[in-house]
This record gives sequence, C-alpha cells and structure tokens, in this order.
Amino acid sequence: MSTQLTGDSSIKTWLADPVGGPIIRELLAQSGQDPDVLKPVSRLALKRLIKLSKGQFSQEMVDQLVARAAAGDVPAGAPAAPAAADAGDADDDADAGTEASAPVVEAEPWEEVVTPGRFAGKTVIVTGAGSGIGRATASRIAREGGRVIAVDIFQDRLDEFAAELPDAQVVPIAGDITSDEAIAAIIAAAGEQIDGLANIAGIMDDMTPVGDLTDAVWERVMAINVTGTMKLMRAVIPAMLARGTGSIVNTASEAALRGSAAGAAYTASKHAVVGLTKSNAFMYGPSGIRTNAVAPGATITNIEAKFASPLGAQRVRQAMAILPDAAEAEALAASITFLLSDDGVNINGVVLASDGGWSAA
Repeated sequence: MSTQLTGDSSIKTWLADPVGGPIIRELLAQSGQDPDVLKPVSRLALKRLIKLSKGQFSQEMVDQLVARAAAGDVPAGAPAAPAAADAGDADDDADAGTEASAPVVEAEPWEEVVTPGRFAGKTVIVTGAGSGIGRATASRIAREGGRVIAVDIFQDRLDEFAAELPDAQVVPIAGDITSDEAIAAIIAAAGEQIDGLANIAGIMDDMTPVGDLTDAVWERVMAINVTGTMKLMRAVIPAMLARGTGSIVNTASEAALRGSAAGAAYTASKHAVVGLTKSNAFMYGPSGIRTNAVAPGATITNIEAKFASPLGAQRVRQAMAILPDAAEAEALAASITFLLSDDGVNINGVVLASDGGWSAA
C-alpha cells in the first residue's frame, strides 16, 4: 500500500513505495543509473539531494516527484522493484531452522542541534573548510560563537562559505597546508590565542595495493595527510603551551583501524595520523593540551574514490559491501566539535570511530 510521500520522506521509503519506487527508478534509468547509486544516502530525506547533488537535483524536481506520487502516476514500463521472497522461500528458511526476518524499523533522520555559545571567545583553526567535513565543522563552530580561521586550498570555496555566515567570525585563509609560508599565514591570522585546531584537510588515494603503488601517489598522499597535519600541530603548540590549554582534533579514518578501507598510501597515512595523535596526547597532555582523532566511516563529501588497480577495486568493493549508510558531513562535525570543545575535557589520546557502527561489524 502506498504512503503519502513528501520531500521529507527518506529515499529508502520512496524506493520501497509501490508508486514512489517506480517513479524514482524511472528517473534513475533515464540517466543510465540504478537504485544502488542511492544506497549510501538511502536514510536521508529526498529533499537532501538538492544540496548534495550541487544543482543537478532541484526543489522543482522534488515538488514534481511528490505531485506524481500523490496522483498515483506510476510510469508505464518503469523498472520494477526487486521481487520479495515468496511464502515458499520463507517456509524453506523455517525448515532450515532460521527465523523469518523481522520488519526493519527505519530510524528517524538525525537533525543537527546547535549549542549557542559553546565556542564563544575561542579561536579555532579548521583546515579543509571549503567543503565536506571541514566546512560542516567550521560552520558549526562559527554558529556556536567561535572565531574560525577557515583554511582551504580553494579561495572560491572559502568565499562562498564566508558569504553563508555574514554575521559570524570567519577568517578565510587560502593556502596549501604542506607549505611553510601558508602555515605561517594561518598562525598569523589566528593570533596569540589558539584554542583549537581541527586538522580535516586530506585526500584519498587511488585504492592501489603496494604492488601497483606509484611514487607520485604515495608522496602526494603522505604530504597532505601526514606532513600537513604534523606541520599545523607543530605550529599551534607554542601558543597552546603559553596559555596552558588547547584542543587538537585530527581526522583519521576507518582506514586507520583496518586494512580494507582504502589503498596502501591512504591506509598508511591515516595510521600515521593516529600515531601523531597518540604521541602528542602523551607528550603534551600534562601541559593542558588535549589531542584526539576522529575516524570517519562512509561520509558524503567531495572526496571521490578512484580505482587505478583492478585488484584494489575488487578487494575494497568486496569489503565495503557491508558498510553502514553514509553519514552527512554535519554528523562528523558533531563528533569533531564535541572533542574540540570543553565537553571533551577528560578525553585525550582517543581515536573516536564515528562510523555508524562499521568498526563494530
């Protein structure tokens, strides 16, 4: 039986609906895609695709889909939904000693809740602030009263971000975090008071195992993910030591906890980030500086996975078949800002798996 579908209904609900499902599958088929492309975002409301698609999916399209679903406009010849198991299959399962699966209750969509004043009077450097997790983190800190030194290699992304928050304290700094000159400019913009550093800028590798790994990929991934992270940590330490307080949050990854999430270069780089985090926590914890890391799982960002190796593609895709649904960047920002803020006062040297339960699988 069809339900009343709206833009707030999840993509999963749309696909399972006898009217909405065929409408969505027809839309996907027109662009040569199948419903699997929506699996990572299936828990999100349909209207969230407006922002995530970066202009390819509009509010007008959402309104048209809702109107068609309300009118029962099932497209002729639309790809059918996958057939459900019939009663005979269920009987076979019962004979084999298994229980029929219980209906899955769909979780309520998560909504970001801003804590006013949580970062009031604090200055926090956020790298990768032009997009994805970095942008969501910078935005959360700014909306919670903090002064944000927003760092990204792309000036246009920073300008766009700053324009979204005209009343916030956002200082955009364009630069490459592997450059000593850029690091100096970031620290100069922050001034003597540096309360926090969110090291979020990073790049993915091309999923190659060691046997296929090129020097160019290795050196670029390590330079940005490890050297850039280290340089900014090193740069903020003097100011934090002078005041006897500070919080650093590095971005690790599920690839820092296992070997099946990426290629050799990215995996090694994120293991190195964990090492930097734990060393810094041990060395400077007694001086009032907390250093932690967040290990994201599948996250909706602008970092795309590319497969340059058939073996890498086969192995990584096989492992990722059991991934939880991808989280929005704002969900990772919630974890990062918790560790950055005074709410994380007793947490030091921790790698927080913010992965929807992937690490528990």
